[in-house]
Amino acid sequence: MAEMNINDAVLTTRLDAVVNWGRKNSLWPLPFGTACCAIEFMSMQASKYDMSRFGAEAMRFSPRQSDMLMILGTVTNKLAPVLRTIYAQMAEPKWVISLGVCASSGGMYRTYATLQGVDRVIPVDVYVPGCPPRPESMLYGVMKLQEKIEKESLSMRKDHIARFYESLARQDALQAEKGLTSQQTIREMLMDAADRGAGTIF
Repeated sequence: MAEMNINDAVLTTRLDAVVNWGRKNSLWPLPFGTACCAIEFMSMQASKYDMSRFGAEAMRFSPRQSDMLMILGTVTNKLAPVLRTIYAQMAEPKWVISLGVCASSGGMYRTYATLQGVDRVIPVDVYVPGCPPRPESMLYGVMKLQEKIEKESLSMRKDHIARFYESLARQDALQAEKGLTSQQTIREMLMDAADRGAGTIF
């Protein structure tokens, strides 16, 4: 009987590395499509570009079954509370890709009605430029997110999400205290953040 070498039977690694390897190769996208970027996203999912090659073909339209939120298009201030609710309902750990200039910075819509960047109301992990970005750019954004996931520690992502939930609790308390609508509450929080010199409400 051949002698067994322990190096042929045992593999040592770190828990973070194994978990992150599984996470980065099994992303479940939730498309939040509001404008033309969503059309480019459809192309990215089709056979020519095929996001399935990156382990992200399990498209879900329920936040409870998704862990990668892809924001595709313009987000208005009126829609901001809806976006925060969807993010709160997503499975953990969760990541966000802001696709296109409208989602990332408000784009050409420098108006009172348009949210000047979704990163003011929810945490964003990767930004993809363009108006609209091409499918190749979107795939590159997914690859950059995979690189980020690979380098994360388990506690880092937990702390990242905890800050958002703290802001959600503040939002609920402020809404109950002042009797505001959800849109008015977000506006109050954004104005307070601006007064403090902060760019976000979380």
